[in-house]
Amino acid sequence: MDERLKTLSSWAQEQLADPGLELRPASADASFRRYFRILSGDKSYIVMDAPPEHEDSAPYIHAAHALLDLGLNVPEILAQDLERGFLLLSDLGDRTYLSELSAENADRLYNDAVDALIVLQTGTRRAPNCFPKYSRDLLRGEMELFRLWYVPHRLGLALSDEQHLIIENTFSLLADAALAQPQVWVHRDYHSRNLMVTEHNNPGILDFQDAVLGPVAYDLVSLLRDCYVAWPQYKIDNWIQTYHGLALQADVLITADEQEFRSWFDFIGVQRHIKVLGIFARLYHRDGKANYLDDLPTVLSYLLQVTANHVVLRPFHDLLLDLHPEAG
Repeated sequence: MDERLKTLSSWAQEQLADPGLELRPASADASFRRYFRILSGDKSYIVMDAPPEHEDSAPYIHAAHALLDLGLNVPEILAQDLERGFLLLSDLGDRTYLSELSAENADRLYNDAVDALIVLQTGTRRAPNCFPKYSRDLLRGEMELFRLWYVPHRLGLALSDEQHLIIENTFSLLADAALAQPQVWVHRDYHSRNLMVTEHNNPGILDFQDAVLGPVAYDLVSLLRDCYVAWPQYKIDNWIQTYHGLALQADVLITADEQEFRSWFDFIGVQRHIKVLGIFARLYHRDGKANYLDDLPTVLSYLLQVTANHVVLRPFHDLLLDLHPEAG
């Protein structure tokens, strides 16, 4: 056991007044955070290890309180040590959407997730300044990972001046489109690995520490064009329609017709998936996390599909085909 893990174990034992408990790996994510499950008596808890030199736990705590206040099913913070980066949390279980989804239960689980998303977005009216804005710099910086990591490291290619110009124009267009959408609370990773199947108040929601005020369609595209599970387009269309109707009823959307919303959905999806290509490449080439490479084809498929359907995105579509001749 490494020294930090020994310290974490001792801290958890102190919080629960149980010197006999043991930490068991629960999950890891794409950051430096680690999660451990512990049993004390007949109760289960989660201990988060977030090294403060790499991770700031304050945004997690802030977001957890904000979402709990809305009645959403997120972990309750039972104890914290920000100086050392330790949190003791309630346990939402180990049944992720990704592990539980099937053709038979998909509509029920996604309808629950859409309902919870609407609740999350209504929080904007309570506290529009609760989270930092998804700024142009942040939107652009995320997409730049495509040029910094995906193209040179994953593809081993150098871009021409003409290709750089196409990318510049596309990134500017996508940032403009994102900022033009209604701005609401955005979880930012609202997908099947961060949603838990729970018996009550389904779904449980994890990994919300990067929440921002951003484009209204962002979390829905994270959910429905998930990097880890793909659904037929007709099912995505049905879930978009369900969300759109509920969002209008809840005043999350005021005047947007469904066609306009679908355009927002497509454009912010392209922004997100360009970012994801860069992140997944970086996770492998910098951090040695190879499992994300298996999901790159799904992300690329989304990008090719959507960019082919919008005239202003066709130059980027053609660039993707130039970079991936096998996809043509």
